[in-house]
Amino acid sequence: MNRTEFIITTAIILFVAFAMGWFANWLVHRFTRVKQSDVADLDRMSQELHEAEETRDQAITYLQQRESELSNQLAQTEAELRAAMDGLRDARREAEELRAQLHS
Repeated sequence: MNRTEFIITTAIILFVAFAMGWFANWLVHRFTRVKQSDVADLDRMSQELHEAEETRDQAITYLQQRESELSNQLAQTEAELRAAMDGLRDARREAEELRAQLHS
């Protein structure tokens, strides 16, 4: 093989390697390309997720406020119950004292 044949053979091998690399690159980009409809779907899903998170945060805030209100109402009701029980206890003691005075 003389020098000219060697150069031509090397050039052909390099061209074939370049063509195969370009074709492989084209195939990779062809199969990994993201479609516009997929991007639109991702945008829509991210917006829906954001709205769902906002709704969840609002629901948590509402539940915390409601729990606080109910806790306050329960504490107030328990205080009223204790006061009523104390009043009832005092009334019973007074009634017993009056009965004791009447029987004596």
